[in-house]
Amino acid sequence: MSLSQQIQHPERSYFERSLKRLEQDVLRMGTLVEESFRLSHQALFENQLDCAPKILLLDKQIDQFYRQIEQECSTFLTLQAPVAQDLRLLSAFMQLVRDLERIGDYAKDLGEVALKLTPYPPRDCMPEIAAMSRHAQHMLATSLEALVELDRHAGETVKRLDDTVDEAYERIYHDLAQQRDVKGVVEPIVLLVLVLRYLERMADHATNIAQRVSYIVTGKRG
Repeated sequence: MSLSQQIQHPERSYFERSLKRLEQDVLRMGTLVEESFRLSHQALFENQLDCAPKILLLDKQIDQFYRQIEQECSTFLTLQAPVAQDLRLLSAFMQLVRDLERIGDYAKDLGEVALKLTPYPPRDCMPEIAAMSRHAQHMLATSLEALVELDRHAGETVKRLDDTVDEAYERIYHDLAQQRDVKGVVEPIVLLVLVLRYLERMADHATNIAQRVSYIVTGKRG
């Protein structure tokens, strides 16, 4: 928008600046979620249990961003006069931050599982689950990068990555479910099944984010 247009339409200029700030807040929230996911990986697979309390602190910040962004989107929808493209953006943001908030919740859950697994020796499948975690983290990073670049093809790209996570989930879950003559308590197996489920859901939410970016750009839902 040119300077003359801004003078003629000051409300529109203010609205566009507000949307840009909102987008920056979404990206900041995404950065916190990425960090939380990274810390949960370290707690689970690198035995860095001091990461668990850090995840709790991050979760509070993530929740704060979530409430703030959702409130701002609602305010824009009720008090401003957004055009169709703005409505699409605000709608996508409201759904997108829900996905980010859920990934943050699962990261917190993974940190708690890491503490519960401490007394037990690591099982043979841990390297495979760790690879699954790294793949899901890559999906989240790709989705957030797509938001920065407004990549219209992000949904298709991340969906292909999600297929790899789903395949790993099915394979590892089957191996755990088929174990026989388990000696001692079954808690570590139950906890690992939870880890698989959390990672699979985190990957799904990362896929949702990428698809919402595609929707922002194209107006078409995947």
